[in-house]
Amino acid sequence: MVTRVLVPMDDSEMSERALRHALDTYPEAKITVLHVVGEPSRMMGEATKLVLADDIEAAADEIASDVLDRAEAVAEEYDVTVETSIEMGHPARAIVNRAGAYDMVVIGTHGGSFSDRLFVGDVARRVFRRSPTPVTVIR
Repeated sequence: MVTRVLVPMDDSEMSERALRHALDTYPEAKITVLHVVGEPSRMMGEATKLVLADDIEAAADEIASDVLDRAEAVAEEYDVTVETSIEMGHPARAIVNRAGAYDMVVIGTHGGSFSDRLFVGDVARRVFRRSPTPVTVIR
């Protein structure tokens, strides 16, 4: 029986589909939405804000807020509440590190832009291969 589900989300349609799938398939489960903000680097898009921030945690919260607000709005449509969480680091590694505390991981195949498809598709593949718990990949 699946009682705890981890749904990693970015700002893509595929991750929203993953959340909807989890809500439809596991209506009684406690669902945690995880947004991973990339490690601070001068070469990464959203994580560049972290390099320049005085308060890295506040900057990570700001970066994640749109995604987590959207997740909460989707959950509200189902008349449920989801737990939200923010991690900093490499997305696949952060997801796999958290996966052991859950019965299932539900993840979207890839993000919306070309670069997102490259990186997030790679994230989904790595999570699928390395997760200690079952993974459902949604497209």
